[in-house]
Amino acid sequence: MSSQDANKSPAKPVQNSLLLPDAAFRTKRTRTASTSARALENPVEKGVIKSFCRGKGHGFITPASGGEDLFVHISDIEGEYVPLPGDEVSYRLCFIPPKYEKTQAIHVNITNLTPEVHTKWEEPPYH
Repeated sequence: MSSQDANKSPAKPVQNSLLLPDAAFRTKRTRTASTSARALENPVEKGVIKSFCRGKGHGFITPASGGEDLFVHISDIEGEYVPLPGDEVSYRLCFIPPKYEKTQAIHVNITNLTPEVHTKWEEPPYH
């Protein structure tokens, strides 16, 4: 068999049964230092979790001051609990690239939990 024939052999599919823990998906998004610094200069806002899907990794916050609901990514949620609708939160605003026309919530902290039982990030999600 020539080296040319060896290069033509079909690639074998790789089986990957490795499951990644949720913590792997909660890493901070990569933001430039200037974007992060500007976001930290923004005032702390208050709002309520409208919806959050742990499986999809995002949700929405209804601002207490009114206006459009804000996007929140799983990596921007601080603390040990997975947020539920109705949880009161504090956050800062950060512009969303590439056009920087809309904002999203970052540095999100749950300030008041709803009475429902909350799961912690290290606990497996309910199916």
